[in-house]
Amino acid sequence: MSHFKSLTLEWSEDRLKMIDQRKLPTAEEYVECRNHEEVYVAIREMIVRGAPAIGATAAFGYLLGAKEVLDASDEVLLDHMTTVKKRLSESRPTAVNLFWALDRMENALNSNWGLERKKLIESLERAALSIAKEDIEINKSLGRNGATVVRDGDGILTHCNAGALATVDYGTALGVMRAAVEQGKRIKIFADETRPYLQGARLTAWELIKSGIDVTLICDNMAGWVMKKGFIDLVLVGADRIAANGDAANKIGTYSVAILAQRHGIPFYIAAPLSTVDLTTASGEEIPIEERSHREITHIGNQQIAPEGVRCLNPAFDVTPSSLITGIITEKGIARPPYDVSLRGMFE
Repeated sequence: MSHFKSLTLEWSEDRLKMIDQRKLPTAEEYVECRNHEEVYVAIREMIVRGAPAIGATAAFGYLLGAKEVLDASDEVLLDHMTTVKKRLSESRPTAVNLFWALDRMENALNSNWGLERKKLIESLERAALSIAKEDIEINKSLGRNGATVVRDGDGILTHCNAGALATVDYGTALGVMRAAVEQGKRIKIFADETRPYLQGARLTAWELIKSGIDVTLICDNMAGWVMKKGFIDLVLVGADRIAANGDAANKIGTYSVAILAQRHGIPFYIAAPLSTVDLTTASGEEIPIEERSHREITHIGNQQIAPEGVRCLNPAFDVTPSSLITGIITEKGIARPPYDVSLRGMFE
């Protein structure tokens, strides 16, 4: 068995280890998963989050599922793997990378079905490791492509966390920032806190400080003010699913940032791998939006901040229409409007 380690994930023999992103930035703790159900919980409970990271995690979850019935009959194995795929696919509905990775793992199972069991498991391990390793290289290519729109001295606003923690390593939107810094450009990052889960405050700020990149944390409702004051030259965010027409689902609040950017004449870019593009989804209207626990907005940690029994609405994502998006940065280049043409062309 092979060993693989990144900031977000570590695979070793019969277990998947990941940093518990719920505990950051005050504690760096790790969770181990030894079966597919534990991987399901890790994704569902946001121990791991971010579309590319979810995809890679699910791939290893599929591998662990196969190892659970290593000595079973062919019929039992096939039935079990159908159950495993279904269970993992139910963990979070919006990030399309989850389904992309599971389909790829299922294809690996079917393509190597004639092999004896040990070889079959090894082929699934290679497939999962390929997904993880490819993600890092894709992000670095994406970063280099995106760095071309970043000028020396730019102030950049980002929302949520699209860094190494949201991927296997390096990051998408934050990968663009890393690439720009590696090229010697001096940039200033403004990170929205990203209520209610505070990915910007807890994760993005933590990552950028560890990387030595200039970062200023702001409240979500401060975005328009910093734009008006001239602090922001560019907006860079990630995405969890991009429709064929360029509409992009990202963390709740992204749509508001895009509207503010348009109002102030500031370029708004999405940075995401092509595995986040879903050509089978025509527009953002068809993207399923996850509704999360209302406790996330009535409490901060264990501290209640809202009156008991108040009615709540807590969608995890919103959809930014393509008309508000300047460009979509991918590993194959930057897609520009019309996105139904440029995005599809990147798959040819």
